[in-house]
Amino acid sequence: QLQFVESGGGLVQNGGSLRLSCVVSGSTLDYYAIGWFRQAPGKEREGVSCISRTTDLKNYADSVKGRFSSSRDAANKTVVYLQMNSLKPDDTGVYNCAPCWLRTLAVVETSQSGFDSWGQGTLVTVSS
Repeated sequence: QLQFVESGGGLVQNGGSLRLSCVVSGSTLDYYAIGWFRQAPGKEREGVSCISRTTDLKNYADSVKGRFSSSRDAANKTVVYLQMNSLKPDDTGVYNCAPCWLRTLAVVETSQSGFDSWGQGTLVTVSS
């Protein structure tokens, strides 16, 4: 079963940068693309990015294209990063990682991936 531990969030001013880290573990680690998702206060969770197993393919939500970049650690493929630049107050939220569908940025269904429980996530707060 896939498990995720996110870190790297914090308070940053409008226009600032943060890098989030996601450590992935589980027997099906090699099967799925890994995505970042966020949930702002009072809003539904949305997909932000998705990076393929081989890192050749990536997809981003329109709202973060050109500002966010996802990557996998070159030495340790179990670590996925999200570099966030030019942060805006609208980027505020709790960020989690999970298995994702590359084309739609949706989370892979539990029936397929076994993923059924979001981690604690990491809080990103962007002040105006």
